[in-house]
Amino acid sequence: MEITLLGTGTPGGLPRPDCPCAACATAVGDEARAATALLADGALLLDLTPGAALAAARAGQTLTGVRQVLLSHPHNGPAVEVPAGLPAPARVPDGRELALISGHRVRAIAVDVPGTGYAVTGPEGDRLLYLPPEAAPAGLSEGHEPYDMAVLDVTGRPDALARLRAAGAVAATTDVVAVHIDHDVPPGAELHRRLAAAGARAVPDGRTLVAGEYHAIPDVPRRTLVLGGARSGKSVEAERRLESFPDVVYVATSGAREGDSDWADRVARHRERRPGSWRTVETCDLVPLLAEDGPPLLIDCLALWLTDAMDSAGAWDDGRWASGGARRELHDRTDALVAAVRATRRTVVAVSNEVGSGVHPATSAGRRFRDELGRLNAAFAAECEDVLLVVAGRPLPLRPRS
Repeated sequence: MEITLLGTGTPGGLPRPDCPCAACATAVGDEARAATALLADGALLLDLTPGAALAAARAGQTLTGVRQVLLSHPHNGPAVEVPAGLPAPARVPDGRELALISGHRVRAIAVDVPGTGYAVTGPEGDRLLYLPPEAAPAGLSEGHEPYDMAVLDVTGRPDALARLRAAGAVAATTDVVAVHIDHDVPPGAELHRRLAAAGARAVPDGRTLVAGEYHAIPDVPRRTLVLGGARSGKSVEAERRLESFPDVVYVATSGAREGDSDWADRVARHRERRPGSWRTVETCDLVPLLAEDGPPLLIDCLALWLTDAMDSAGAWDDGRWASGGARRELHDRTDALVAAVRATRRTVVAVSNEVGSGVHPATSAGRRFRDELGRLNAAFAAECEDVLLVVAGRPLPLRPRS
């Protein structure tokens, strides 16, 4: 089944008219996007948008063979003119199936916003899922057969992709294509980097894709290290990289701090930001977790893990450090952690503080912590496919994947 993306943006398009934001200002060329509409095998049009006939012509297609036009979401504003020769747009009730003379079968999928999703089966049996803007599937049961291609709002509703993965509807062989792209995510390299981390991709308007082409599916990195200074946005970036996956284990290395209300507020804000399906484990014993099979791990953070390791080794004490005993114990523990990261089969995203660029610590213990965290960060990064440095909320790839 050939899917031509006549548009890949939100209903308002990208750039939005008269919007002065940076995302709209840079949305030019392949990053400019009309409202999302899909043409399947020239016979089925999903969502009718202004200028659909012209968009099809630019893509080397024609709408003369369209046998059915289906709408997926309420269209606000003036009614869209139906090009001459097209059938009247319709909507299929949830759960109902429609058979087309072209051999396509369309089943309406319930979603959690006003609108309808569509599961399309082509004449050769290949399967496409299309969801409307800001939508996630509702009532999806486990054990679902994977789709060959899923086209949905990945940037606005990453939890929709997580639900599909949890049900088995999106698997390793599913081509996940992001549409309904708005100006809240920067276009260009940053957009494509974020999508790739979720196992998804975006394509320019007018591109024709073949459902089930495995070679185009991004490879999600096994291990990622996210570095950054205080309040740089490194934790938000780390969470964003896993928000489209279900059953994430959030590993908090901080523990509780009795009587510290500011720390309690900070922990509470982190918990509120995380998806409800994630499970939290408070521990600094990371090696067993890395050795186990299981869902992705988000470790936040290595600086606090090192604090605990230095406590255990007595490495804050100048005398014990100078004698070599504390140094050997700490290095043995950090080396074991790095070895576990190298050997793990789990998806891991770890957060750490970038050190050495700020104020020179006034104490020997402070300098020791800075040096040891720099050593740990370097060793951990050496085992990761992706390494990012977050500055002012902007992630800078230090080890981009080819």
